[in-house]
Parts: sequence; C-alpha cells; structure tokens
Amino acid sequence: MKFNWCTITVGDLEQSVKFYQDIVGLEVDRRQRGGPDTEIVFMGSGETKIELICHGKGKKSEIGKDISLGFEVDSVDKKMAELKEKGVEIIAGPISPNPHIVFFYVLDPNGLRIQFAETK
Repeated sequence: MKFNWCTITVGDLEQSVKFYQDIVGLEVDRRQRGGPDTEIVFMGSGETKIELICHGKGKKSEIGKDISLGFEVDSVDKKMAELKEKGVEIIAGPISPNPHIVFFYVLDPNGLRIQFAETK
C-alpha cells in the first residue's frame, strides 16, 4: 500500500494554489471539476500529491490545530530568508529537537501548519 494524497478543503482555490506553487514549490499536476460548485487541483510531481478542493469561494475550511504537512528543504536558513522576502510569517522555529534535524513552521492561506525541515 502507498500513500496517494492529502486532501485540503480550501476557501479560495487560487490563493491556495499560489501558496503551494510559490511558497512550497509544488507544481499543478491536474485540475478538474468535482461538481457544479466544486473544483479540484492536485499538486506535486512525485508519487504523493496534495489535493486542494474548493466547494465555492469563501466557504470556511475547518483545519485541525495539531495537524501539519512537512516538506524537506536543503537549507532551513535559505528557505526562511526566501519566505521572509516574500512576506510569509514564520510562526515557529527554527527548532532542532536533536542534532539531525532542524525545522520551522508557516501557515497556509487556510490556517494549516506547513513545516519545512532540513535533515543534517
């Protein structure tokens, strides 16, 4: 068995697509209608995707405060500098719970915590 995708229900599809493209670095894999008021975008170029679903612009998403998505980066320092230049607020970190990893968090447009981690 393999993990296929993580679904995020979003209130503004274009804002979320822009975040995952410009901030996380994911590509749009495919875009499709899911019904009269529903649009779906799969993002990512590898095996595992992020599925963004919008059931009409402006509908509020319910995001759990204890859930985050983690993405590996080559350098936490470089990623933090890049995001600061883009005006993205770092909400926690950098954190290094052991000598082998360092990470930090930002929020996506829906309030989902996004973790950027560097393995040392």
